[in-house]
Amino acid sequence: MLHTGPIIKMRTELHSPIQYELPIGEDLLPMNQFIGKYVRFKWLKEILCILCERKINKSFAQGFCYPCFINSPETSECILRPELCEAQIGNARDMDWAEKHCLQPHFVYLAVSSGIKVGVTRSTQIPTRWIDQGASFAIKFAETPNRYIAGVIEVAMKEFISDRTAWQRMLKNQILEDIDLYDKKSELIEKLNPQLQQFESIDEEIIELSYPVLEFPQKVKSIGFDKHNIIEGRIMGIKGQYLIFDDNTVLNIRKHNGYVLEIDS
Repeated sequence: MLHTGPIIKMRTELHSPIQYELPIGEDLLPMNQFIGKYVRFKWLKEILCILCERKINKSFAQGFCYPCFINSPETSECILRPELCEAQIGNARDMDWAEKHCLQPHFVYLAVSSGIKVGVTRSTQIPTRWIDQGASFAIKFAETPNRYIAGVIEVAMKEFISDRTAWQRMLKNQILEDIDLYDKKSELIEKLNPQLQQFESIDEEIIELSYPVLEFPQKVKSIGFDKHNIIEGRIMGIKGQYLIFDDNTVLNIRKHNGYVLEIDS
């Protein structure tokens, strides 16, 4: 069966294993059904901006045309660096957008994907954010009233813990073992100054995330449509926003937001 249209990052639902759906054109394509099967992806040499939908030759920030990249609130600097958010003092590219996205409760979290990392996400993006990063375990560390304070806490934690995911180790399922997230949370809370300690999350639940993977790759080679017009093979699993093929290649779906594909299953 053929499916054609621009794609955006896969939608997810927290089950065991996690359920994935790929938006393609007007359809939602269930992806778990393809695990263990041969699938062919063909790029039709078109990219559409995921915001304004105009045809572009190159995308920026995973799916935007250059004008949208420069001007839209979705690509503000504070998206990558929350500590730079100024919405709380009335300064933003679009204050209506900021009211809905920046001036909302945020969580600082601890997650285990390869090693342990700290991150920030809006409350409504839990557990989506953890799944997209390929985390195996996660716990809420702090709860804040806005993006800025969450960013300040994250920056304070970077002195003691990384904010990055080793994506190749994550895809090989090389997970750092013997990490007690309860103990790590308590240890790191003590390192915050008292003004920030007040935001400690009282939620002590550790979320475990299980991915639909038949076999993890021994080596990892990332491939994409800019160099390969056609990508095909047997899908061995999905983790984060990556499709894992039987030849140890992996395809980052989110990187190709807006690419117009033909998928033959």
